[in-house]
Amino acid sequence: SGCAGATNSKIRPTAISLPKVSPDHSAGGERGLFVPRTNALPGRRLLRQTPIPRPNMVRIACIGAGYVGGPTMAMIALKCPDVTVTVLDISEPRIAAWNSDKLPIYEPGLDEIVFERRGKNLHFTTEVDKGIREADIIFVAVNTPTKKVGIGAGRAADLTYWELAARRIAAVAETPKIVVEKSTVPIKTAEAISAVLHAAGKTRFDVLSNPEFLAEGTAIPDLTEPDRVLIGGTMDDNGKKAMETLANVYATWVPRERVLTTNVWSSELSKLVANSFLAQRVSSINAISAMCEASGADVDEVSRAVGMDSRIGPKFLKASVGFGGSCFQKDILNLVYLCESMGLADVAEYFHWVVKMNDIQKERFVSRIIHGLFNT
Repeated sequence: SGCAGATNSKIRPTAISLPKVSPDHSAGGERGLFVPRTNALPGRRLLRQTPIPRPNMVRIACIGAGYVGGPTMAMIALKCPDVTVTVLDISEPRIAAWNSDKLPIYEPGLDEIVFERRGKNLHFTTEVDKGIREADIIFVAVNTPTKKVGIGAGRAADLTYWELAARRIAAVAETPKIVVEKSTVPIKTAEAISAVLHAAGKTRFDVLSNPEFLAEGTAIPDLTEPDRVLIGGTMDDNGKKAMETLANVYATWVPRERVLTTNVWSSELSKLVANSFLAQRVSSINAISAMCEASGADVDEVSRAVGMDSRIGPKFLKASVGFGGSCFQKDILNLVYLCESMGLADVAEYFHWVVKMNDIQKERFVSRIIHGLFNT
C-alpha cells in the first residue's frame, strides 16, 4: 500500500462532493488541455480529452480488499461503467464493511464513488474462486510485509500472501488470465509468480506489474488524475497484448501519454526507487535540521529557499520526527536487501543510511524532550 504523505485515512471528517462528470470526461477540444470545472475535486483540474473507445468487455477482479484494492477498483468501476469489477477477500468482516454504509477505510471522495457504483458494476464478495473463474484481468493487492524470520528477516519482503494468491488463481482458473501485481514487490517477483502459475495452472497466464502510487489522504485525486500509470510486462507478443489490454482500461480517463509501458522488471523496481527517493528527501532535510540547531539557522527558511529551486521543488522538504507511515522504511529495507543479494554492498549501504538517518532523527527528538525536562 502507498504511504507517502499524510496519514489521515483513519479520520472521518465531512465527505466532499463527488464531481458530476461524464465517465470519459469528453467535452470536445484537444486532449491534454486544462478546462476550468467548478465541480472538480479540490486542488485538482480535470483534463478535457477527446472520446476514447471503451475497453473491450473485460471482467476485472481484485484479490485483496484493503487500502489499495478497494479505492483502485472503485475508481475503475466509476470510470468504466461497462466493465464488471469484483473485489475479492477471504475476510468476511472486511467484505461486510465494504457492503455497508461505513466503509472500512476513509479517503475523501471514496464513499461517494463506492455508493454510486456498488451493486451496479462494482461488487464486494468472499466468493474468491467464482471471481477468479469469471475474470479476464485479476489484480493482486495483498499485503507484502517485511519478513520476520528466515533469510532476509527484517529487510526482505514477505511474499507469502502473494504466493498463496497465485496458487489459488492457478488452481481455479480455466481460461487465460492477465494477472496484475498491484502490491509493492521486489524485482523479479513476476518471474517467480509466472513460474508458480504455469507449473500449477491449466491455462495461460500473462503477469503484469502495475504498481500503485497512492498517498494516504489524497488517494482519490491520485487515481483521478495520476502523474503516471506504469504497466510492465514481457516484451513478447502475448506480453505486449496484455499490456495493451490493461492500458486501454486506464486510457478511459487517463491521457494515453501518461500510461507508460516498460519491461516488467523496470516497473517492479520503479516503485521501490520512487519511495526511496522520497524518503531520501525526508532524511536529507532532517539531517539539515540537526545542522540548523547547531548553527542557529532556521530549517524552515532553508527548506523554503532550497525548495524554490525548480530543479528541486518544495515537496518532502519539511523537517519532522521521521517518515510518516510504514512503507518508506519497508520499501527501502527491501531495496537494501536486493542490493546485497546482487553483490552491490556499497549501493546497499548508501540506501541503508537513509533509514539510519531516520532512526537518528527519532533518537534526537526523544533526547531533546528528555533534556527539556531536566533529564528526568
